[in-house]
Amino acid sequence: MIRDRQCSRQSSAEECGSKILIDVRTTVTSTFNHRQSAHCESGVTANLLSHHGLAMSEAMAFGLGAGLLFGYFPFIRINKLPLATFRTAPGNIFKKVTGRLGIKVTRHAFKDRDLAMAELDRYLAAGVPVGLQTGVYWLPYFPPALRFHFNAHNLVVYGKEGNSYQISDPVFGDTVTCEADDLSRARFAQGALAPKGKMYCISHIPATIDLAPAIIKSIREVCRVMVKVPFPLLGTRGIRYLAGQVEKWPARFGERMAILYLGHIIRMQEEIGTGGGGFRFIYAAFLQEAAEVLGDRRYLDISARMTLIGDRWRDFAVAGARHCKGRAGENDSFADLSRILRDCADKETALFNELYDLTKS
Repeated sequence: MIRDRQCSRQSSAEECGSKILIDVRTTVTSTFNHRQSAHCESGVTANLLSHHGLAMSEAMAFGLGAGLLFGYFPFIRINKLPLATFRTAPGNIFKKVTGRLGIKVTRHAFKDRDLAMAELDRYLAAGVPVGLQTGVYWLPYFPPALRFHFNAHNLVVYGKEGNSYQISDPVFGDTVTCEADDLSRARFAQGALAPKGKMYCISHIPATIDLAPAIIKSIREVCRVMVKVPFPLLGTRGIRYLAGQVEKWPARFGERMAILYLGHIIRMQEEIGTGGGGFRFIYAAFLQEAAEVLGDRRYLDISARMTLIGDRWRDFAVAGARHCKGRAGENDSFADLSRILRDCADKETALFNELYDLTKS
């Protein structure tokens, strides 16, 4: 049996000034409640914590995990193309949320597939839902068009019937099933970010949790990365660097390769982990919840501005997609795309500096 697996269900929320203390006292139910989310890791984090009694939205999980980030690393290649990332490293959201809230977690990694599947079965037999890191390409319930080699996809396995595992994959509207051989292959996919059979579960949740200090700490971390770190490839500096690169691509590589590079950026932004605009919409929702927890309506104003910035990122993606499909309009040139990115960088610089100052007041 797994110790402390009778974590508790939220029974009351006590507001104390600007703090909300969540008491978790009653026994968790055995039924896993699947909720669809925009992003896999924040969705898994929120669903696991909610199952164990700490009711949490995906937006709150993403915000507490300091999930928002931008980095452009031309020296790191994905399918021979430069890496653009719009989120923190895989695994960090779950790690930071649980660490900041004092939640105990059990983690395992394996070299042997049989041992990995046997340990998963042991947890499921004890009634414990388990988070897994997997390779998307080997999960047969994904439509063929969406199966690509990405090895940091998170999901929850909550049960098993015969040789079939019951899965709550948060990017799907309903629960799915997966045969043991397929799931084992996905857990041991090869290549970048190889999952190595990683699995994790919640083992204990404290009786009371104060969200306020964790929210402030997480906001400050995002602000520091986005505007305070003097590194040209991170945060808003990285967005400006990418804008400069986009502008040079046609002359440097030729039109065909420039479109290939542009399509890669848009794919990283819109298809892998919801990306640029999507993460900003999630973070805006987090700031709305933060305003309620902290009792400060100024966070609502910043949330509204973050939503508009997300719309601007989507403008870049739509214009870039038209370019890649040969449907570019007169305002869709690479220079125009660079101007959109610089506009995003300017708006985010102002926003994150203001947000950082707000956390000190």
